[in-house]
Amino acid sequence: MSQGYLIISPCRNEEQYMRQTLDSVVNQTIKPKKWIIVDDGSTDATPEILNEYAQQYDFIKIVKRKNRGHRSVGPGVIEAFYEGYNTTNIDDFDYICKLDLDLDLPLEYFQILIEKMEKEPRLGTYSGKPYFIHDKTKKLIAEVCGDESSVGMTKFYRVNCFKQIGGFVKQVMWDGIDSHRCRFLGWISASEDDPRIRFTHLRPMGSSQKSIITGRVRHGFGQYFMGTSFIYMFASVVFRLNKKPYVMGSFATLWGYLKSAITGVERLDDPQMIKLMRRFQWSCLVSGKTKAVKKANIDSSNNWDPEKEVYQIPSKAN
Repeated sequence: MSQGYLIISPCRNEEQYMRQTLDSVVNQTIKPKKWIIVDDGSTDATPEILNEYAQQYDFIKIVKRKNRGHRSVGPGVIEAFYEGYNTTNIDDFDYICKLDLDLDLPLEYFQILIEKMEKEPRLGTYSGKPYFIHDKTKKLIAEVCGDESSVGMTKFYRVNCFKQIGGFVKQVMWDGIDSHRCRFLGWISASEDDPRIRFTHLRPMGSSQKSIITGRVRHGFGQYFMGTSFIYMFASVVFRLNKKPYVMGSFATLWGYLKSAITGVERLDDPQMIKLMRRFQWSCLVSGKTKAVKKANIDSSNNWDPEKEVYQIPSKAN
């Protein structure tokens, strides 16, 4: 079984959560071959904690960036990711993972991911499901994440799949665009609510910069940038009306999308991927997501070529 995986973790001011993530990774049943942690200008105790762990574990390497003055989600996180990425040779590894430092992972997490992917050659990216701890009841609550994509806080990829899709786009919704490109090229992208790979997200998803509402507006912009149709966007926000923050979260997402359309924000220039994505989204509305994912994976199977080199954006849709 392949065991060579690289982790790259962009982080900034994570003193509150990072020890749980660090401990859950260094104690994995299969440890990373290398773990590059990019300190994106932290001003709290993050650098001291990173140095403490780097001195104990020789597979941990710290890369320091200048302080940009604030936490930058979306493109800022991916910029930091690539600063770490560019310090190593990705071909020295079989798998690569973009991992946040606000997670508590099961100790067999990476072993189970690798075992699953070794059994299914087309599975290009895979993850477990995130849960967060309810403030009052302290019970674990599942975050809303579709089965058709690995989750953004722990993106685990085959190296050849990651290279084929062209890596991550340096913009909001990078963690949705990547999965659509996977399907376009015949790879399977998935997350699974297997109890063995459920993990705790110590910070609620979408709240890492200012607030959850700000995160929802940003998500609406990201959906517009990615090329999501208005019909699918509207159906999505209606579906999430009963998700916290109730009503306001959905309206914030819709406003982020509409504001981007009104102001003429530039959209992703990848017409064939967007065409495939919209076909998939329409199939989700008509048949349900489970059937749509199954159909998309079958329809794209002939596109799968694990030896293909780098993703090329076509000049226009067919």
